[in-house]
Amino acid sequence: LTCSIGVSMYPLDANDTVTLIKQADTAMYAAKEVGRNAYRFYTADMNARVQARLQLETDMRRGLLHNEFFLAYQPQIDMQTGRAAAVEALLRWRDPVRGVIPPTEFIPIAEESGMIQALGARVLRDACRQVVQWHRLGMMLRLSVNLSVQQLQHDSCLAVVEEALRSSGLAPQYLDLEITESVIITHPEKAVATLAKLKERGISITVDDFGTGYSSLSYLARLPIEAVKIDQRFVHGLEHNSNDVAITQAIIALSHSLGLRVIAEGVETRAQYDFLKNHGCEAAQGFLIGRPLEEQEFLAWWKAQEEHARAVLLQPDMWQPEGSG
Repeated sequence: LTCSIGVSMYPLDANDTVTLIKQADTAMYAAKEVGRNAYRFYTADMNARVQARLQLETDMRRGLLHNEFFLAYQPQIDMQTGRAAAVEALLRWRDPVRGVIPPTEFIPIAEESGMIQALGARVLRDACRQVVQWHRLGMMLRLSVNLSVQQLQHDSCLAVVEEALRSSGLAPQYLDLEITESVIITHPEKAVATLAKLKERGISITVDDFGTGYSSLSYLARLPIEAVKIDQRFVHGLEHNSNDVAITQAIIALSHSLGLRVIAEGVETRAQYDFLKNHGCEAAQGFLIGRPLEEQEFLAWWKAQEEHARAVLLQPDMWQPEGSG
């Protein structure tokens, strides 16, 4: 067993038990924020952080009611053909006062508060509907959607995914659910069972941020996955860090030995792109390929890339990823 402890001191922090317990509770959450299994003494600035967190949570609930959350789509290309093969749906929040708030700020709160269930279901439903609309235009893209540990562990997981497919009309083979390595160590038996049921329905599973967690290779072999994503921190170091080069090569070799596809994220330079392609990486996404774009912006990006792809059939040396010229 491990524990997170918050400590408040009498009479330094307060003179009554109610306030002391409240402050100790605040300090306990501060201990959890640094990774749990720790202790923290109460300080006055903790109240400000707690209040800011509570305000953000309140604003998120309002945002859900007023449709302030929206989707951005980041393209993923097949590295052999250079053509768009898939798109990842990414949740964004446009607050009416603060503007667009980074997901790193609100996703952890959504997970802690339980809002991730409602947000995740909405992302899945809306993204499936959008990709079906693109299919009708001839854009036969696969859709990638992130699935949090909380969503995967929830009893409604299968029902939510099936409802999104049913209501949108998206064929299961066009849906790819991305999970992090943390699901492998968090109730692994339940995770394996749920993922197996999703695969039975024709849905693909990808392990996101591969190489950054603490997953057991035995579980990796057992999971019904089809692909792994190389974390961007390794991709960013390919041009100057020999350790990142070695790790990236090892991930590609390990994945291929297990019969898995490899996708690289965070590709920002042509040198990174060429290294990954030359070492057998099947797909890539990142700012070099295209930034996360809203619906109409993505449509314009796709049309431009298709024109490049058609030109390459005639003059192979013409094509290069966005931003590389």
